[in-house]
Amino acid sequence: MVAAVALTVWEWGAFGELDRGVTLDLDDEAAVARAARQGDQRAFARLVDLHQRAVYGLCLRVLRQPEEARDAAQESFVRAWASLPGYDPAQPFAPWLLRIARNHCIDLVRRRLPASRTVELDAPPRDGAERPELADPAAPADVTLATAEGARAVGAAVATLPENYRQVIHLFHVEHLSYKEIAVTMEVPIGTVMTWLHRARARLREALGQQEERP
Repeated sequence: MVAAVALTVWEWGAFGELDRGVTLDLDDEAAVARAARQGDQRAFARLVDLHQRAVYGLCLRVLRQPEEARDAAQESFVRAWASLPGYDPAQPFAPWLLRIARNHCIDLVRRRLPASRTVELDAPPRDGAERPELADPAAPADVTLATAEGARAVGAAVATLPENYRQVIHLFHVEHLSYKEIAVTMEVPIGTVMTWLHRARARLREALGQQEERP
């Protein structure tokens, strides 16, 4: 039954058929999440409808394979439904859901790597101690993503980043999560999020600058 709820919405996008007769305010995500936590399958279908793009996008960013990302996204919703009793309805739903998806994808990545090649995907980069850098987030004009000549160039540059940098760039610039929400999703301090974002942007600027210099 759990899998059927998530898979039906994912495959058919059929929430329009599910919300008939529901008196719940479907525009109030917190109320929908509370109803889902109480076992309302229609409310959960609404949450799937709202967040399936974001979940798939994050899975794709981590796994880099569309079919595997699609399967992982579906499994993430199944796991979310099973975990709903532990969800705190006072907290935003999206970071909680994305954390489930992220952890599942990281498990998949670790499982497919030989033990000798397993990397700590959450480990800080080896270029010095982690420290929050407050100036960079306050300078939107310095963000190369919005001014890059083409999405393909940006995508290629992002693909060269370490795993945690790719994720923080995706969550901030694509999903538009706040620093706090990203910290919850990635289970790291806000200062770490800010540092990773600062360093990821710096690497993107450098990579995109090198592309522009090529004849």
